[in-house]
Order: sequence, then C-alpha cells, then structure tokens
Amino acid sequence: MMRQYELVDRVRRYNPATDEGLLDSAYVYAMKAHGSQTRASGDPYFSHPLEVAAILTDLKLDDATIVAALLHDTIEDTKATRAEIGKKFGKDIATLVEGLTKIKKLDLVSKQAAQAENLRKLLLAIADDVRVLLVKLADRLHNMRTLKFVPEEKRGRIAEETLDIYAPLAGRMGMQDMREELEDLSFRQLQPDVCRSIESRLLALRERNAGLIKVIEEELTAELARAGTRAKVRGREKRPYSIWKKMERKAVGFEQLSDLYGFRVVVDTVVDCYKAVGIVHTKWPFVPGRFKDYISTPKQNDYRSLHTTVVGPGRQRVELQIRTNEMDQVAEYGIAAHALYKDGDKDGEILPHDSNAYAWLRRTIEMLAEGSSPEEFLEHTKLELFHDQVFCFTPNGRLIALPRKATPIDFAYAVHTDVGNSAIGCKINGQVAPLVSELQTGDEVEIIRGDAKAPPAAWDAIVITGKARAAIRRATRTAVRAQYTGLGRRMVERAFAKATLPMSEEKLQAALPRLARHTTEDLFSSVGRGEIKPDDVLRAVDPDWRGERVTGAKTPKSEGGWFGLRRASSLKFRIPEKGKEEKSSAIPIRGINGELPVRFAPNGGAVPGDRIVGILTPGEGITIYPIHSPSLKEYDDQPERWLDVRWDMEDTEPQRFPSQIAVNAKNEPGSLAQVAAVIGEHGGNIDNIRMGGKTADFHRMIIDVEVFDLKHLNAILTQLRAKKVVAAAERVNG
Repeated sequence: MMRQYELVDRVRRYNPATDEGLLDSAYVYAMKAHGSQTRASGDPYFSHPLEVAAILTDLKLDDATIVAALLHDTIEDTKATRAEIGKKFGKDIATLVEGLTKIKKLDLVSKQAAQAENLRKLLLAIADDVRVLLVKLADRLHNMRTLKFVPEEKRGRIAEETLDIYAPLAGRMGMQDMREELEDLSFRQLQPDVCRSIESRLLALRERNAGLIKVIEEELTAELARAGTRAKVRGREKRPYSIWKKMERKAVGFEQLSDLYGFRVVVDTVVDCYKAVGIVHTKWPFVPGRFKDYISTPKQNDYRSLHTTVVGPGRQRVELQIRTNEMDQVAEYGIAAHALYKDGDKDGEILPHDSNAYAWLRRTIEMLAEGSSPEEFLEHTKLELFHDQVFCFTPNGRLIALPRKATPIDFAYAVHTDVGNSAIGCKINGQVAPLVSELQTGDEVEIIRGDAKAPPAAWDAIVITGKARAAIRRATRTAVRAQYTGLGRRMVERAFAKATLPMSEEKLQAALPRLARHTTEDLFSSVGRGEIKPDDVLRAVDPDWRGERVTGAKTPKSEGGWFGLRRASSLKFRIPEKGKEEKSSAIPIRGINGELPVRFAPNGGAVPGDRIVGILTPGEGITIYPIHSPSLKEYDDQPERWLDVRWDMEDTEPQRFPSQIAVNAKNEPGSLAQVAAVIGEHGGNIDNIRMGGKTADFHRMIIDVEVFDLKHLNAILTQLRAKKVVAAAERVNG
C-alpha cells in the first residue's frame, strides 16, 4: 500500500507547489475513517481510495481532486459527514465528495430505477464540477481491476454497467486510454471465451510478425525525416474489445481484419500534420475511404487528429493517427489534459474552463434532467453516450454532430426542439428524402417544416438520440394530457348542465383540495382519464347535491334488433332520435386526430352517419361504437362508463373512418383483385384483409376498410354487390 510520502512525491512531480499538508491530512483522515474495514479481496479498505488517488496523479490533477479521491467513500461508508469534511477540508472538497456519494434508502421499485437515480445524481454533480467525473472514472477503473474479488453474481452487472455507461462516458470526455481499459476489463468478464480467443490469436500474430511494429516505426520516422518533418512514431496492436466490435460491426472473422496495427505520428505543428499525410501517401498507397480529418472538424470530445490507412512495409495495412503534441495530450488524457481550472475567489470557488467535451456534457445533462421516469433517464443517457458520430451540415453551414445511424428527425431536434416538432419532410444534399433516411458524414440536411406543433408518437421508435426521444415523448405526453383535459372538461360541463347546477372556475378551484388535485387542468385530466367521476366533482363543489349519477348511459332494450340496458326508464342517458342529437350535452366527435382521446370499436369501427355511443375506459379514453354493435352488451352492467356522443364533422378536413365489411366471392383467379379494385376506384382505403370460410365455390373475405361516412360505405357495398364474382357483401358490426 502506498505511503503518505509516496503519494505526495507523485503529485509533486507535476505540481511542485502542491499543498503537502492538505494531502497528508486527507490521507490520515481517510485511513482513520475507514479504520478496520476491508475489501472483498481482504485488503484494507483504505487501499481502494489510495489507488484511485494514484490513478488521478497519472492524469496530473489538482490537489483538491486528489483529496476528493482519498475521501470519496467516507460519507457513504463511514461515520464522516459532509459538514465535518467541509469544516476540515473546505466547501469545495466537501461538494466534490458529496457528488460522489450514492443516494441511500431509495424507495424505488426496480434496481434499474435505483441505478438511474444514482446516475442522475452523479451527472448533475458532474455538471457543476467535471472533477467529480474524473474521480468516479478512476474509482470505477480500480473496481474493475479488482473485479475478480467481487461475488460472482455481481460481476456481470458491474461489468455491463461499466460497458454501458462509464466506458462511453470516458470516451465522450476524450479519455481514450481509460475507455479502452474499461472496455477490455468488462469484455473479459462478460464474454471470457471470446476474449481469450482474440487474445490467443493476437499472441500468435505477434509471434509471426515479431519486430514488425519496430520496423514500421523506424521506416516511418526515417521517411518523414528525409522530407524535413520531425516526428515521434509509436505503434501498438489494437485491443481485444476494439477488435471484437469491428468483427461484429462488419460481420467478418479475425483473419479478415487487415488493420490490426495502429501508429501515432506526433509532429510539431498543424502544418506538419498535413505534410506528413502527403509524405505517407506518396510513399505508400492509401486505402480509399479511410482518410478522416478530425483537425478541421474535431469530435465533440475535443479529439483532433488526421486518420489514414496505408498499405505499408511488408504489404501490411497500417492505420495512422497524425497529430501535434497538444492534440496527443488531449487524445490521451481527454478533458483532464485541459487547463480546466483557474484560481477563484477568496472562498476557493473554482471555475471550469470552456471545453467542447464538457460543454457537450453540460448540455446533455440539462436536457436529461428535465423530467421523465428514472428508466427513461437511464435510456436517454445510454443513447447520448454510446454512439460513434457522423457530421452533417445545415444549409447555412452550421455543423451538427450526431450518432451513427441518426435520421433527419434526430438532426431536426439537434437544431432546435421546435424544428423537430414541426418537421414534415427533408432534403438531403438538395434531394427530397424520407425522414427515416440514415445520415452520412458530409450530408447537407434541410428540414421542411409544417404547422404541426407535436410530432407523431411513432417517431419515438425511429430516432436514436436521447434529445429527440425525450422531446417526442414530452410532446406526446403534453398532447395526450391536452386530449384528456378537453374530454374531462366536456364531461364536467355536461354533468353540471344535466344537474342544473352553475359551473364556474372559482367553485372548481375551491373544490380542488377535496378532490386531491392542484389545478383545474389536473382535475379535468383526471376526469378524462376516468380517475374521477363527474358526479364526484359535483359533490365536491356542492356537498348538498344528492342527485343520481349523470354519466350513466343506456341503449334501448333488446327490441327490434337493438341491444342495451334492461331498465331503460331508470337511467338518465337516452338515445336521441335520428337527426336530432342534442348538441348542447353530447360530446362532439371529430375523429382520431381531434382534440379528444378517441378510438373506434376494434371490430367494425364506426363512421359518420352511424348513431353512436361512447364507452369510457380509464386511462385509454373513449371508444366509439355504433349503437347497434353487439359488443355493447359487455357494458350492460357498467352504466357509469357510457357517454352521450355525437358526430361533429362541420368545418373539418375530410378524413376516413374505420369500418369492416364481409365479402363472399367466387373461388376463382382474380376475384380478390376485382374486389380490391372496386374499393380503390371508389375512394376506400383497405387497411387489412383476412381470408376464411373457403368452400369449393366461394371464399369469405373480412376487409378492414376506411371510408368517409356511412353514405360512402353503402356506395362501396352497392358496387361490390354488382360484381359477378361477388355473391354477397355486407357490413360487419362487432
């Protein structure tokens, strides 16, 4: 275990002005706080924070970060408190330690939710001070190095979490060496057989190509020197996880990989970077499509370098990364390589220096922190962290970085949430393209906008960025809430009207505490969802009201082919005469795209012209049935779910409604084509066809068809019956 003076010496190598007393004090405090605690390996627990601090000294971090590493488990695992640490080591260090402390006693249903809440707390702390992230990554790295001592049932979960969250997070911060080690340690745990296979093949390759890396290093260095460019060349094999990912992505075997060696060429200036590329491409043929310029277009984690692949000495494919010394520092240490901090005020407050990686992290965290469930937060975090990137441009030249496989919808939300919500189409490189197209680096994307204020809910399954998915779900929730609020308001207004009671905003506001709701919008939404009944609102507003239920609905008794409730005279609901709907009380229905949460009967649908009734299903909205639907018998004993509804198609755009027809057609070639042609020629839209009831002479088709109204439906049925191949055509009412 490292001694006090050894830790101080490690820090002094890169920071001669280190506060030795502060480091000594933190060392002693943490050692005493952890006392006789031991790790799963049997080592003293204090060896863990000490190793974390040692990892951070390799990153050349400031005294406060090293002290936070020594103390990072004290609040969580010992009797130490934030107040005590603040008093002894200062507010800055206490805040860092608290940001690294997990949330305890979480009253959450799933382990995933608990993981998400702890991650949310960590990321919010990182948004305030990036050093929290650096300590956490070092903490996770040491835990992964000692994973073999952890109980076997926990290892897989820890390794998977590392691969899903912490390794990508290190990569997003530009800390590639740490990312690669975290990935390899996780890979070794999650897929040990595959990892061993790749390692054994690498060993055989190393023996077969003994000295090849050194030969290539020397030849590259000499070639650049002859052209007057001073360079340091370092070569290495690719790591097992990186190799496996490439094999999976390209669906190839190990033997088919030809660029297993990578070389870093470090030169003095940016100009030398481009000179070096020219020299290398003149000497050796380069592989087409493998040149990337991350100097003119840096990655979001501040990574800058030129990448190329050439067929080098011994006909061996060689991947080159050409960069300056400063770029190399950022590539190796990422955000830790920046001069991130400067002296603050007299209270010791530290101010983060601007960095693309940290700015990206802050924006991402702010977006993720806007709300949603813990599980959604975890999902969005993984989406934001775990993808390679493509770089696209707006028509005015603004660069937009997106994950690989991103769509124009993702692009639109990356530009602005309002652009995404109103997107109706796009052009890619000047050509109209589908919104689901996969974007490529260099694409110029123009978003075509419409008047829509909310995106289709189906986009949630298409997009891959956390920002787009969060915005779509938020807009969908808002739209659905607005629908339920509108339905609830109409139900309450109708209830008050039937009870002949005056309704006012003031009275509803006064009744909110009795209904356990904060706003009238909450109240109306709850009524629309079926969580509160309208007559309960009446009683809350007027405790003396003792009227009957006003939401009860009925249909006439089973007479003349009609089904309904048994005691027609005892219920308030009545079916108005045809053509004489009571517009003042019935809820208007304008289709599925209206302002109410409406669905249509699953078997048979309903179309304008039908006499209809609504069935309220809590949490799902209204289902509209034709009044003659046999399915209504299921609700005979639930009168509180029946609603007065009416068609309100005036001043609306023509739209189709679902219906279902049954066609008995001759069993001969072309009969289905003739039936479909009739429906299409007369403006119907076939949604689904099911074949059944086949005999030697006929077969029966059940067709889900969308029509404008009852007149339109009857016209189609008439035309079908006129066909010689059709024996019968009728409407189905489920």
